[in-house]
Amino acid sequence: MIKVESLTKIFRRPRTFSGPMGALRTLVTRQYDERIAVDDVSFEIPEGEVVGYLGPNGAGKSTTVKMLTGILTPTSGLVEVAGRVPWRDRKANARSVGVVFGQRSQLWWDLPLIESLRLVGDLYDVPADRFTTSLRRMRDLLGLDDFLDTPVRQLSLGQRMRGDLAAAMLYDPVAAHAGHRRSARVPG
Repeated sequence: MIKVESLTKIFRRPRTFSGPMGALRTLVTRQYDERIAVDDVSFEIPEGEVVGYLGPNGAGKSTTVKMLTGILTPTSGLVEVAGRVPWRDRKANARSVGVVFGQRSQLWWDLPLIESLRLVGDLYDVPADRFTTSLRRMRDLLGLDDFLDTPVRQLSLGQRMRGDLAAAMLYDPVAAHAGHRRSARVPG
């Protein structure tokens, strides 16, 4: 379950000044420019629900997702992902969330896709049997077999996106989330 209430993110940057003394004035002045990236967003996504998050460029979609993953801390509001506050428990949250940003790949550019996927498995401590099962599922679902041995830099955009999707789901974040739920229900 994802719960977001009154989520706001404001980016604050020091105001810059031009001219011969502009750099010095920028350093000593305490003036800031603020840009509201996410403004009072609220929603709930029940477990098992699949959603699309659409909007124009600059609407705050990526910023919202970065707060859901714990990459960014909101200026104000509440965020819970599977009962966790993402930026407080970022490692555990990362194991239960799979995300792909179009402009950022988690694949290693010079390695064949299969080696990148193996590295992701190692980074997330995926046991060998689960890795094999997940890889087989991703190969079938995303049609990876034709380019598994191709270096990532030589993949087309579509192939690279399929590789990134496989990497995001390879460590089975849904199962990790289910394990979190079970452990939360153990009587103490």
